[in-house]
Amino acid sequence: MLKNISTYWICQIAGWSANIAISVFFVTTFGKPTQTYFISLIVTAFFGVMITHLMRLIIHKLKVLQKPLTNQIIYFLLLTLVFSIILGFCSETIDQVIGHNPERLKKYTRGEKMFLSSFSALWLILIWNLFYFIYHYVESNRRQQIDTLRLEALVKSLELKTIKSHINPHFIFNSLNSIRALVDENPNRARTAITELSNILRSSMKVDKMETVPLQQELNIVKDYLALEHMRFEERLKVAFNIEENTLNQSIPPMMIQTLVENAIKHGISKNIRGGEVQILSKVEKNKHEIVIRNSGKLNSVCAEAKEGFGLKSTEERLNLIYHGEATFYIGNADDGMVECKIVLPLN
Repeated sequence: MLKNISTYWICQIAGWSANIAISVFFVTTFGKPTQTYFISLIVTAFFGVMITHLMRLIIHKLKVLQKPLTNQIIYFLLLTLVFSIILGFCSETIDQVIGHNPERLKKYTRGEKMFLSSFSALWLILIWNLFYFIYHYVESNRRQQIDTLRLEALVKSLELKTIKSHINPHFIFNSLNSIRALVDENPNRARTAITELSNILRSSMKVDKMETVPLQQELNIVKDYLALEHMRFEERLKVAFNIEENTLNQSIPPMMIQTLVENAIKHGISKNIRGGEVQILSKVEKNKHEIVIRNSGKLNSVCAEAKEGFGLKSTEERLNLIYHGEATFYIGNADDGMVECKIVLPLN
């Protein structure tokens, strides 16, 4: 049954019931309450519920909670003053009708009694408005935070989808170029290359909706891609893997290593007549997951254009979106004549 009652009415009933209970406690502790006292207290509380409910309707009608904070405070203070006078008038009228506290009725003038009743009601209405204002202020901030988080998540999702939508066509275009080079030279190898490409596309379609994938899954795609590229470069392309086993289950953005390996071959290996080597390393270093892709070449000459290439930009953007600044990306020349891309990710 309570499930069908709104939170507002539960708070109304609980609040005014608490007011009655506190009043009864103090009166019974320090005096002897009369029957008219209980009647006055209960009837006044009933009118208090009705009057504060009317005040709430006016708050919604005037859209007070949608106004700037300073205006909200002014409206609440004015409403507190007006409705405390209304409740004070009702309370005084009830006492006169039922004849409660006749000594008080004779002691003060009607104006004085109205002032005293309104002053007592002022604190009740003020407390009611204070709780009502604080509740809606906190609730508004909470909803705003939730909306902000949802908006950030939506923007992040759209940005990631945009990046991925560029990665796949970019990768397919380069792979088809590799296959085209084999069609006349070696048809059998071209058919094998098509099979390799279909395996890669099948894998990439599965991870398209994922934010991260296990490193092992990413490496399977990379190996298929390198097998495809090896048909084109043959002995000019050498590959070395150095993967620590405890990193295979670590999560990384899908197609990230493949994009960087593709970048290394395009801007490094293919620019060198003798070809070169691609090294892929994965290890845990200083409680971080470190991934390194190295390739033969020199960044400032042979592959200088790679610095502004899509592969590197997409990697930086995805790391920032997914890890919120907790991941780092670096590319530069190593001392042994290699170009080195290093990615440092937080551990799972």
